[in-house]
Amino acid sequence: MTRRTEQHPDLTDPRIGAPFFSTWRVGTPERQRQAVEAIARAWERRPWPTGDLLGYHVYAGHDGDTLLHYSQWRTEQAYEAFAKTHRQERVDEIDTAVPGIERVELVPYRRYRSGGGREGAAPVPGCVVIVDVRFDGPDEERQRAWVDAVFEALASESEPRPGGISAHFHLSTDGTRVLNYAEWESAQAHIDALAAPGDGVGSATEQWKRVQNWPGLLESGSVKRYDHVLGLVP
Repeated sequence: MTRRTEQHPDLTDPRIGAPFFSTWRVGTPERQRQAVEAIARAWERRPWPTGDLLGYHVYAGHDGDTLLHYSQWRTEQAYEAFAKTHRQERVDEIDTAVPGIERVELVPYRRYRSGGGREGAAPVPGCVVIVDVRFDGPDEERQRAWVDAVFEALASESEPRPGGISAHFHLSTDGTRVLNYAEWESAQAHIDALAAPGDGVGSATEQWKRVQNWPGLLESGSVKRYDHVLGLVP
């Protein structure tokens, strides 16, 4: 069976061997809502496709246009098997309900490092921020070194920005991108952090300057805020 959950996903689940992130453009907030409802119908009316899929979560962009999809697979091969046998029927049903969806990309990642968290129960995220960083070519060592530099910069902060809950850094399997899935208490907390002195969330320190001027780092990265609007689990 397929069931809904309001719980945010656990990105640190050790069973996740192949996290996938994808983006759709749908055009308007109303079409965002319609697409989410169509996704829920298409999945809930069918059995859960495989035990190798641990969870599937959808997020509505604050831009009123995009939907972010995060699926937790044990292996890439499990996703490929699903795509050959079960994906198209779901896509067809969703496209019939909401014509004209632009499927921008689907990218496989591996989670590399996570940070944050607090003693005791962590707050329920009120906003998910996706930071998409791109490099000028494939280099897995560079991906890892850049993420490590981010953690060094975070550790150098005397007063971390309030409202941040956690950050989960993923490396694209093609070696060209890093995706940070960051949980915040609210969108306003993230907005305030960006507005504070410095370039982005980080302070104006040498450690952050090193992160921001990393060799091969492209300026085409993006920062987008999302709300968790649909969780599907077996």
